[in-house]
Amino acid sequence: METTESEPAPELSAEEEMALIRDITAAAEAHAKEGDIFFLITNRWWQSWIDYVIHDLAGVPSNGYHHEFGSNTPRRPGAIDNTNLLDDMASEVSDMQIELHDTLVEGRDYILLPQQVWEKLHSWYGGGPTLPRKAINTGLSQTDLAIEVYPLRLQLLLMPKGEQAVVRISKRVTVDVLCKKACEVFDLVPDEVCIWDYYGRTKHALMDNLEKTLDDANIQMDQDILVEVTTDANGSLDGACMSSIQEDYFGSASTYLMTDASKSGFSNENLASLCYGSRSYSSSLMQSQYLRSSSGDLDNVPGTVGVTTRGSPSGLTGLLNLGNTCFMNSAVQCLVHTPEFARYFREDYHCEINWHNPLGMVGELALAFGELLRKLWAPSRTPVSPRPFKTKLSRFAPQFSGYNQHDSQELLAFLLDGLHEDLNRVKHRPYLKSKDAEGRSDEEVADEYWANHIARNDSIIVDVCQGQYKSTLVCPVCGKVSVTFDPFMYLSLPLQFASTRSMSVVVFTCDGSAPPIPYTVSVPKQGRCRDLIQALSNACSLRNEERLLIAEIRNHRIHLILEDPVLQLSTIKDDDHLAVYRLPRLEKRASYVQFVHRREDLDLGNNSSSTSWKPYGVPLLAQISRNETVTGSDIHEMARKMLVPMFRNHVAQHSAVQSSLSTRTQSYHTDSSKFQLQLIDDSNTVIEQTDYAIRVPQSSVATVIFVNWSKLDIKKLNTNHLEHLPEVFKYAPPAKRTRGEPLSLYACLDAFLREEPLVPEEMWYCPRCKEQRQASKKLDLWRLPEVLVIHLKRFSFSRSTKHKLETFVNFPIHDLDLTNYIANKIPQRQTYELYAVSNHYGSMASGHYTAYIKLLDENRWYNFDDSHVSAINEEEVKSGAAYVLFYRRVGEADGAASNGTQSCVKRSRRSSQR
Repeated sequence: METTESEPAPELSAEEEMALIRDITAAAEAHAKEGDIFFLITNRWWQSWIDYVIHDLAGVPSNGYHHEFGSNTPRRPGAIDNTNLLDDMASEVSDMQIELHDTLVEGRDYILLPQQVWEKLHSWYGGGPTLPRKAINTGLSQTDLAIEVYPLRLQLLLMPKGEQAVVRISKRVTVDVLCKKACEVFDLVPDEVCIWDYYGRTKHALMDNLEKTLDDANIQMDQDILVEVTTDANGSLDGACMSSIQEDYFGSASTYLMTDASKSGFSNENLASLCYGSRSYSSSLMQSQYLRSSSGDLDNVPGTVGVTTRGSPSGLTGLLNLGNTCFMNSAVQCLVHTPEFARYFREDYHCEINWHNPLGMVGELALAFGELLRKLWAPSRTPVSPRPFKTKLSRFAPQFSGYNQHDSQELLAFLLDGLHEDLNRVKHRPYLKSKDAEGRSDEEVADEYWANHIARNDSIIVDVCQGQYKSTLVCPVCGKVSVTFDPFMYLSLPLQFASTRSMSVVVFTCDGSAPPIPYTVSVPKQGRCRDLIQALSNACSLRNEERLLIAEIRNHRIHLILEDPVLQLSTIKDDDHLAVYRLPRLEKRASYVQFVHRREDLDLGNNSSSTSWKPYGVPLLAQISRNETVTGSDIHEMARKMLVPMFRNHVAQHSAVQSSLSTRTQSYHTDSSKFQLQLIDDSNTVIEQTDYAIRVPQSSVATVIFVNWSKLDIKKLNTNHLEHLPEVFKYAPPAKRTRGEPLSLYACLDAFLREEPLVPEEMWYCPRCKEQRQASKKLDLWRLPEVLVIHLKRFSFSRSTKHKLETFVNFPIHDLDLTNYIANKIPQRQTYELYAVSNHYGSMASGHYTAYIKLLDENRWYNFDDSHVSAINEEEVKSGAAYVLFYRRVGEADGAASNGTQSCVKRSRRSSQR
């Protein structure tokens, strides 16, 4: 892959560029096929090009990248710069040329361009690096294409030598290709090698089907592949290889269980797992073998697996994160700890699987979920890998395949619907048509709708989770009223829109007048860089003769200077690190000098130890007027000024900030007269304190000067100022009372049930007017389920933007009373108690999911954060991260309910009783 910049071609006009790219794109998309090459391009550069080419047509810029300061006219972009997509640290670790950041999101961080489009743009603008990716087939149809932005990253482990290597390879290649790749890496002969699926450092399966793709072989991102050398071409293992699997190899302690496969009934694959697997895996494997009979069905003895006594720690098992699968772990834990499901799936539910439902997954999803649930309720608290379940999920729901972050609520919706179809007791669905109300009472019509629904949909999911709406439409012209009663699985409640965003930065002074100071300011969520500068200017009392310069810090260096005032703040991610430099205003354009700290590091890799220097802390920044002559003494003085407030012997108080700079500098020379700065330029030349001129390039890119700190010298610094640069936004539960009362769950429910006109895209056909009408619609709750799932709509979408609402919602943990919200007036109170919450922290693209679960047997709350499970206090359950709420109906006699082993609410209906 190219990493060097190429010379740009002669310029065309913006209109000519746009027309040519449009035509090339249309042609490329019309003929896209498997194997085509697409190229990643940074969204920042792409948006600047879009601004440039459409400005003459639209009259205004779309995003504001690379504009002249103070001007609304976008200029022609510079060379393509994809470096912000690269993970330099990962490349160093893996010894591969180019590695992308693991959390890139299409449309936010990068755009995918067809090869012809990339080549044309690259010929015009140059730049790089070039990041090609192949189109692969993801389904049965030849048109089911996806771009494999992240090919599989696999660690090859060579046995018995113990060598390791990391490779990138497509999941659509065959096992044979992987085998040849491994032989090429380790210089082996293919006929003398066998490879194993070594997921979790456990031998799962011998990969002997060379025609199978890695995707079909269930090979996952970042997993291990064991490469073993054999004695002959038929693949039999060398005894030396077998005996060489020791506890210290690859850091894995192994257990050896040598048995006769033919006598035990285990397959060769499972035998390998037992022989070389860890204790925890062997235990879970034996459990799963016990659950299944020789025919593949679950054991018919109900309630014997996973049923434990009250004193055992069942129900507190975490799930391993397979790579951005926290959304799945959160959703699964909430369902697994739903009392009715915990009991149902631990009994014999095979008789209810609908093997022939064309809308289902032939029972595979239900079996995979049931097996995972039993593991999570087993006595062992060893974290469980949801890999088999994830494989089934990806097969039936390709939108959840791969390792991108997804929405836990969308997964919940799919799971509930999929489990219902797999477990639907109705084998032959009758065709039923609901009659018009014709003056009948709502009760009669609602019961008829529900009976028709049950006649076609009858499962544990319907028993537990489904309720019924009353939907009323009124024609605004003729007054025609239409009433229907529809089932629902969950309620999606709207939230108020949060229009601001908190951003944290650290402000550094260039004159030594104050130490680095952290600030957190509130800015418009859809604001520009100038909004952040204005908020910081107010916060730090910026003087008229000063200005602020914002820089993104990566790997202890300035990665990007954000000088464009109209740059959209949405391009700054929550996990970015920003340093802000307080600089004097200059009449002329400025050049910058970046002081990058390096600390002494003793390299013990060779026989003779040597000293190396590692980048460290946050760089400092100084500016000079262009064409100004700068000497070595000037460079030293710049660094000294900025370091003054960071020395431990610097005793000036914050109140003395207004004291003269000359006095403070003199104090520095007096107190630290024996201290000498070690300044090195980028060519590794020492910068002496002389009057010789030093050339500073006249560009906006900062000249780098390294400040080398010995172990002795660095002790003189208060390194806290340099080491801790906060993320732009670190999630913390918002204050529960900011301006007036917080938004209540009841207010969200009121907004959801409020009468409102239909949107123009959802016009209603009035049977009386015989035309489409924008009718008013009113929803009412008619029938409530045993388990009420409430989705708080934190994510909002528009044509060009996506938002997450951080609004804190005050939801009741006990006594959610919905009696007054039921249009069907019944004598019993409708009260619910919270038992699970799916939480989302951070932004839409780079957030994290957890689950809060109440174990009803213990009457105690726990935090399920992937594999980590810990007890929490009940008051911690309410937070601004709450995303999906799970409530169970309570009554006067419901005090003994349980998630798992104790008696729980019986299934209310069976098909035989209907």
